[in-house]
Amino acid sequence: MTLDDLLAFSASLNLAAVDLTGYYFPGFPEPPDGRFLNEIKRKAYSYGLAISGTGIRNNFADPSEANRRKDIAHIRRWVEVAARMGAPTLRVFAGQELPEGYTRAEATGWVVESLTECVEFGKKHGVVLTLQNHANFLKTPDHVLEILERVDSDWLALNLDIGSFRSQDPYAEIERMAPYAVTWQIKEQMYFGNKPAPTDLARIVGIIRKAGFRGYILVETLGEGDPKLKVPRFLDAIRAALAA
Repeated sequence: MTLDDLLAFSASLNLAAVDLTGYYFPGFPEPPDGRFLNEIKRKAYSYGLAISGTGIRNNFADPSEANRRKDIAHIRRWVEVAARMGAPTLRVFAGQELPEGYTRAEATGWVVESLTECVEFGKKHGVVLTLQNHANFLKTPDHVLEILERVDSDWLALNLDIGSFRSQDPYAEIERMAPYAVTWQIKEQMYFGNKPAPTDLARIVGIIRKAGFRGYILVETLGEGDPKLKVPRFLDAIRAALAA
């Protein structure tokens, strides 16, 4: 699919918004030019779709300061892209796995320092950075909360990925993190340890409502199969849970 195809497909499903992940833009990681962004914005508007956000890859759990500086510059460029499209959020990561030979405290310091700088840039442009828990550097609620609390900014919040907590009770972890989420990623499967199980959508919707969440729920399907078939089926199931 091109981004144009995605807009048309999303409109055919009567979605409210699209999350235009950065690495599907032509030329990524370089940001697209202003004319391209204006055209995407116009086309989304013509379909009645908001642009809820965009997202990129970064790794702040990297012992190389030079590499972290490159990723800070990368985020700054894509904050500007988000602002140009009218997207209120940019989805980012803490980092990959803890590098060998370093402590978690050291790596957390790099993440906090880097995100603090990025968040200040986001604030200037009116873009909230949403930190995704992705079962790499951030494996537990405590890992996520330490980053959010130390950065301590309204311009950094959580993109709650329900499929990336891997304890024996992921629903309890999701409920604990729900008050910090400004976006959610709803997936077909969750994990109890390393054991996958179908998502209990009624239970997830209950957690969302309990938290008073009023933002966008991002629909993500993974694995084998045709997305043009999988996404409508999963979307129907989510809508049924929301309507119950």
